[in-house]
Amino acid sequence: MRNIILIVLVSIFSLSVNAVGKPAPMDDEEFNKLLEDISNWGRWGAEDQLGTLNTITPRKRVKASRLVKKGISVSLALELNKIQDMVNQKPFEHEVFVFGGEEAFEGMEMGLTQAAGDVFKIDYHGFGHSHLDGINHFAVKGKMYNDFPFDPNVPNGFSNLGIENIGKEGIFTRGVLIDFPKFLGKDYLKPGQAITIEDLEAWEKSSRVKISSGDVILIRTGRWKQVEMDGLWNFIEEAAGMHASVATWLKDRDVAAIGCDGVSDVMPSAVAGRLNPLHELVLVGLGMPIFDNLDLEELARVANQEKRNTFLFVAAPMRVKGATGSPLNPIAVF
Repeated sequence: MRNIILIVLVSIFSLSVNAVGKPAPMDDEEFNKLLEDISNWGRWGAEDQLGTLNTITPRKRVKASRLVKKGISVSLALELNKIQDMVNQKPFEHEVFVFGGEEAFEGMEMGLTQAAGDVFKIDYHGFGHSHLDGINHFAVKGKMYNDFPFDPNVPNGFSNLGIENIGKEGIFTRGVLIDFPKFLGKDYLKPGQAITIEDLEAWEKSSRVKISSGDVILIRTGRWKQVEMDGLWNFIEEAAGMHASVATWLKDRDVAAIGCDGVSDVMPSAVAGRLNPLHELVLVGLGMPIFDNLDLEELARVANQEKRNTFLFVAAPMRVKGATGSPLNPIAVF
């Protein structure tokens, strides 16, 4: 009996190893059909500003809070990178200034109190900084989620779907780490490898964790482990991630948001003329925000230590009216 179980487990593992591979081609007609099929437009009303975050109900938050057993807290953000490289083409700019001390402000009496402040400048979208994509970040044929027109008011931002809508309550729910390198017995997924629905369901069976409504799922590809071992590579040309067809599974599971140590999309995508088709499908079709460029290495270590893949996930973007996203520091709590 033990041998039979072992053979079954090995078979499942082998199928999963073989399944993660090159992305299947998809033409423009197939993409548009998929976008239409998964649409959440109107599901939560014509004026809805939150999309799939509506699946995080008060009951879901209470259940998520009960996942905290030991109070172990893990940051999921990279340190903001001030060094330009092939991935971080828009470095974070940081200037410290000091005031007080011997110098008084004009017209004011000042003591010897010394203080300092900071000036930050960041262009965070892209491949180098941890951030949240708001659901107004992408549009398809002039339309954003829920049929809102793509109407950026430069420089004041969007009148609909701005990140401030997410910032009002933040994101507080169950997080699920899907660690594909661990699952497949590798250090990291090879750049360009595509994760499919079959791979995600094989992981569910193996881990005995069922993705449920209101979850935030975090996909670890091992990107930063590969950087540690082999150095940087042209991530924009080749990156492991999810195939565009996974959008149907995300809709079926009612996932609240996705995140990755990459940008969730496999690159190249194999979808004609589209760099990040999963972004388009998820942001525009589902109304689902996306966490890009997370650091999931410490999370993977703690998940292994605690022998669990689920935890309380908390994230709070800056409340910038009309903005398309936000740099932020998501937290996992065990």
